[in-house]
Order: sequence, then structure tokens, then C-alpha cells
Amino acid sequence: MKTSDLHTLFLECNAICTDTRLVKENDLFFALTGDNFNGNTFAKTALNNGAKYAIIDDSEYHIPGQTYLVDDVLETLQHLASFHRDYLNIPIIALTGSNGKTTTKELINVVLSQKYSTTATIGNLNNHIGVPLTLLSMNDKTEIGIVEMGANHLKEIETLCAIAKPNFGYITNFGKAHLEGFGSLEGVIQGKSELYTFLKSTHGLAFINAKDDKQLEITSDTKTVSFGDHTTQTETIIDLITADPFVVSRYQNMQIESQLIGAYNFTNISAAIAIGSYFEVSHTDIKQAIESYTPSNNRSQIITKGKTKIILDAYNANPTSMKAALESFHLIKDANKIAIIGDMFELGETAKQEHQNIIDLAINLNIDKLIVIGALFNTTTITSNKIQAFNTFEAFKESLDPSELEQSTILIKASRGMKLERILDLI
Repeated sequence: MKTSDLHTLFLECNAICTDTRLVKENDLFFALTGDNFNGNTFAKTALNNGAKYAIIDDSEYHIPGQTYLVDDVLETLQHLASFHRDYLNIPIIALTGSNGKTTTKELINVVLSQKYSTTATIGNLNNHIGVPLTLLSMNDKTEIGIVEMGANHLKEIETLCAIAKPNFGYITNFGKAHLEGFGSLEGVIQGKSELYTFLKSTHGLAFINAKDDKQLEITSDTKTVSFGDHTTQTETIIDLITADPFVVSRYQNMQIESQLIGAYNFTNISAAIAIGSYFEVSHTDIKQAIESYTPSNNRSQIITKGKTKIILDAYNANPTSMKAALESFHLIKDANKIAIIGDMFELGETAKQEHQNIIDLAINLNIDKLIVIGALFNTTTITSNKIQAFNTFEAFKESLDPSELEQSTILIKASRGMKLERILDLI
């Protein structure tokens, strides 16, 4: 089946769906197959639930007039998304990086939506399936598309760029994330920079942080727009006023008071301001957008329980983001500060050393108590009596006296698999 013919069918439908539990009337169902299931077996259910057509790659499940047989459902989904991207012919902004992708994407979206009709990645649907679904959620009302791209191996960003064909791109940072897949920090830099390579080859534009020497170096022969503080030579100047705990910035003689915590979020805010400025969003609209944005989903949230203040940043963690979170926590002037941190995953052979580095860092920070949870943190050498270590969450829970956490400021940070947001139920 030609992609152009499939696109015609797609335009007859309301939306793409890949999960029979979420099918709505007049959807186009793609029978994606996973490691433990054959998506073709769900095609009939999808049609019974209201889907108009189903795309399959196993002739055994063909239903005349309702299913369309292709060689590979996933590849077909990706080809359709790329075709649809060309059909819309709108500016696409792609962003990737080791930390802060989703928050930055959401900030860019709220800023640009002050002036344009935007469509952005929902949540963190940023992989080889999520990116096509994001593109296919755009329609003729979309004026700018914002596509988050995630990767844990080389060539993944290259593949996603080939599908989305971005005109603009931004890399939040190069950090120690997914070292198991990338092999090293150098591998991370190479993998994320595949976005720069694509932009250079297609004469696109990269937004870069003028205070990041590595970004400046790699994009020396690429068209760029930069941002930074008053110490840099750059197009957009934003200065950090404070982050205690909320980030307050100065831009165009305006004070922007965000609801984001931690100095590490200043760069995310700055990127959104710079991109908004490039697309001629007014300064006052940029300020309003940043100040109205409220984080959610365990990302940099402030939660108050009685006289206890919790900084919940438990969506994910790697050595770079953990270090940034602890150093930002160090700067907060509150009394009785407790950091509860959990294991960081996907670090490969560097896992033991990276966890030890975090322990060594935390010992010297202005933190009253550090509680570490997880088997990886329990491989470290602990030499300070302000640190308590628990091999599992259950062990921590059993030993906890909730009164020990009262009237304190608590940081909660760990990889997603640790599910440390469960601590909220114990306070």
C-alpha cells in the first residue's frame, strides 16, 4: 500500500490509536507488535470498539474492507508520520538532551502557544513510536510542532530526525545518562549531537546555550541562535536572580517568577524564553507563560504537608541530574533539610563509582540528613553519620518514624523504577 494512499485513509479518520483500550470512534488502529504480544490479534477488537480501519502485517487477521495489510506495521507508522509532516509543511522544533527534556518542551510549548497554535509531545512519548504519534496528532490548525526525542543508544536521534525532519533543534545538555547504552559521556555527546548533524545537513537552526562550551564547539559550523546571561556575547540575555527554591529570572528588565525549583531549571526557562523571542512572542506574553506554568508528574513539585515542605523530583535521575538537584538543595536556606535519594539506573559498569561520587558530594553539602535507598547505593562506602542507608524501600518504610520528617524540608530524587513518590504516603 502506498504511503500516499494510507495518508488519504488517515485523513478520513479522527486519530491514530495503538491500544484497543483507548480506541475511539473513527480511529485508525495500528496493530503494533511487542516483545510479548502480537498486535495483529487485537485488530478485530479495535474495529469492534469503533476503529474505522486497522493496519496489520499478518494476513491471518485480514478482514475485507476493514484491515489493510502492510509489510511492517511499525515502519508503516513511521513512514506515514514522515509523509504527514511533509504534508503539513510547518516548522518543527526538536529537542533532546540528558536532563530536562520534558520540562523544557512544556515550557517552550506554553510560551509559543501564546501566539501560535502548537502541538507538542504528550508526556514523554519521545521514542520510535512516540515521535510518529506526536507528528500524526498534528493537523491543519497546527502552526508549530514541538517534538521531544529520547535516546539511549547511538543512531536513535538520527532515526527520529529522519522521521520528524526538524527545522529547529535544541539540546538541553550532555550528561551522564544511559551510560549503559551509550558507553560513556563521549558516547552521550555523539548520540545527542546527531540532532546537530541533521540540522547542519538540512540548513536548519540550532538554539544553543552560550555558557555550554561543548555546544559552542560542536555547532561552530552550524546556523545557531544562542542565549546566556550578561557575561556572554549572545542574542538573548537572561540572568538568574535567585533559586531559593523557586527560579526567579531577569529578562528585558522584567522579573519572571517561575513555579519551578532549582537552579538547574534556570537553563530550561532560558531556552524557552530564547525560542519564544526568536518566534516573536511578546516579552509580556513570555513572562505570563513562564509564570503560569506549574510542574506536575513528580517533576520539581513543591508539596506541603503541615509544616513539612517536600521537593518532589522523583520522575527520574542520573548522576548529572542528581548532582544538580543536591547542589540546588544545598543552596536553600531552610532549616532541617533532609535529602532522600534512590538508586540511579542504566549506568552499566560505572554504576558503583557514580553512586559513590554522589555520596562523596553529599557529605560536604549543607544538608542535615541524607537517606539513601537501593541496592546500588548500598555498595558505596559511607563515612558520615549524617547518612542512613537502606537496601530496599520496604526496609526504609519499616524503620521510619514519621515524626523524624516533620517540620523539615525534604528532597526526594531517584530513578523512575525506585518509585520514591511512595514516601508521600508516609509523611
